[in-house]
Amino acid sequence: MTIGVISINNLNEEEGKEISTYINSFVDKTKNDATIDYTRLFISSIKNNLSIAVCLWFAGLTVIGIFGVYALIGFRGFTFGYSISCIIATLGASAGTKFILSSMLLQNIIFIPVLFALAISGIRLYKSIMKDRGKENIKLEILRHTIFSAILALMLIVASFIETYVSTNAFMLTLNIL
Repeated sequence: MTIGVISINNLNEEEGKEISTYINSFVDKTKNDATIDYTRLFISSIKNNLSIAVCLWFAGLTVIGIFGVYALIGFRGFTFGYSISCIIATLGASAGTKFILSSMLLQNIIFIPVLFALAISGIRLYKSIMKDRGKENIKLEILRHTIFSAILALMLIVASFIETYVSTNAFMLTLNIL
């Protein structure tokens, strides 16, 4: 997340203007055309969240994939910090904070801990595979990792629901204030 913030601070003027134009046009377009296809948004959110869960689950199953776990967590942290920094840099501290709280906070209260739990489960599986090479123990650990990942995937669907229906409506209310 810190690297995302640092990246925003090191943008040249041209890149900063492009980001500001993009965010401002998004806000203006959303204010003027408030029709939202909730079903499409919900399905898209579920696909995005579950694809991350499947990637983390699969990466945890492979010895080489453990590096993918770290890379995915790092990338998500970078994009989260970058997004927050872009919004605050464009809209200012007050309006940017309202934007972030209304549109990003609620689902990420669930998403971020679930992401870390998936990563930790994959790392635990990796460590147990490296420590104990008995096939029965590995099968049991893979089953535990899979069941735990499936439960967390359900929590990601809840996060998608919150993102689609709660955060979107909170964001639309906040747009009237911005």
